[in-house]
Amino acid sequence: MINTQIKSFAIKVSLNKLLALFLVPCIFMLSACESHKASANLQRIIDRGYLTVGTLYGNTSYYLDAEGPAGFEYELAQKYAEYLGVELKMMPSYNLNDLFQQLDNGSVDILAAGLAVTDERLKNYHFSPSYDDVSQKLVFKQGNIRPRTLADLTGTLEVLEHSSHVESLSQLKLSNPELTWSTTSELDSEELLLRVLSDEIDYTIADTNTLAVSRRYYPEISIGFTIRKEESLAWMINKHSDDSIFASVIEFFGQVHHNGVLLALNDKHYGHIEEFNYVDTRMFIKAIANKLPEYQPLFEKYGQEVDWRLLAAISYQESHWEPHARSYTGVRGMMMLTLPTAKQMGIKSRLDAEQSIRGGAKYFKQMIARMPARVPSPDRLWFALASYNIGLGHLNDARKITKQQGGDPDRWVEVKERLPLLKQKKYYKKTRYGYARGDEPVNYVENIRRYYDTLTWMDDQAKHSAVKSELAVNEIH
Repeated sequence: MINTQIKSFAIKVSLNKLLALFLVPCIFMLSACESHKASANLQRIIDRGYLTVGTLYGNTSYYLDAEGPAGFEYELAQKYAEYLGVELKMMPSYNLNDLFQQLDNGSVDILAAGLAVTDERLKNYHFSPSYDDVSQKLVFKQGNIRPRTLADLTGTLEVLEHSSHVESLSQLKLSNPELTWSTTSELDSEELLLRVLSDEIDYTIADTNTLAVSRRYYPEISIGFTIRKEESLAWMINKHSDDSIFASVIEFFGQVHHNGVLLALNDKHYGHIEEFNYVDTRMFIKAIANKLPEYQPLFEKYGQEVDWRLLAAISYQESHWEPHARSYTGVRGMMMLTLPTAKQMGIKSRLDAEQSIRGGAKYFKQMIARMPARVPSPDRLWFALASYNIGLGHLNDARKITKQQGGDPDRWVEVKERLPLLKQKKYYKKTRYGYARGDEPVNYVENIRRYYDTLTWMDDQAKHSAVKSELAVNEIH
């Protein structure tokens, strides 16, 4: 069973900004094609058949889950390797110093680690087009006195060595000479957050993308004030190498922006965590500890074809794991089934927890099966969830509107923007199924995605702890 050990941001890629910032390098790229030397590095990558990418371990860059490598930076780097037609070799580091050394000595071709574009770094490195803008936040522990300015800092502040946070603090110290901090190369950003929560330090600085993810697992992480309002994140390339890789990366980012791949990747990792609710997150984590153990075997039993953790997340959204839950609309039970749906699924008692979970799992699998084969994963899951909530007819109406407006009807990130239009007469009067409260399935799906993320992380942590304990016991014997 799972124990309790335990963004608001979106990628803002502007094609106009991309063209403005990189028009000159792109022109140079075309002329450089005449030089054999200018294409040597890129050709070497293609000839050897793999791309080496340096990154950092962390929940926004690269980590290993039950299915293997994962993380936003990993998936984006995989897309670039596919673009080049080569294999991907990730070279993860534990600290920024090692990461930069890898690029400097040629051990890696590029760095993809959520690195900020700073004046100091621009002296020695090229940067790809920016794929995200984040802010730096001063972080403290919930329940302690909130600092609102630098003058309010009365305790210890620790940040990552060689990070952009150090550059920001150094600039602030020019006008705030009393400002002090320490740096570490032994910890990562998540470990610094945990040091704040364990009262080992009073403050640290974290980027908004890191906070958007981490607060789902550690809701006591609180934001004091903004250290730096906005900075761009980008891949890093050695300025002293030739420009062939740099030119290729620029071209790649133009493509993934234009074809929607970058938008979809952002939505997969961050689109559902734009808002943070402290009370709701705390309640969910508490329910995982107190309620879930009783029903987890049932979710696992009927979650053979669907991840049981997703099934459990659906149930929490529906009933908060209350088997006798009822709604004024007539839906009941753990999975809040309607009476007609229950009959179709062969359920005799909607208030029986096992029957309800069995019926909900069967119905959800049917919804997945009804999604067009061309819809990629995980979008087909989110479409199936929306159908579970609002019905397939209304979902298809929203997909048609998406296509009419030039969007991709097979991507959730596009369709969820159009679902609320089903409330507007000028749109729903032209649809087959008419009016619908289209904002409700959007909230429904995004809530479940948040619960699913948290549940998956906590389950993985529990499994990891169990393996460590087993290894420790084996060593004793």
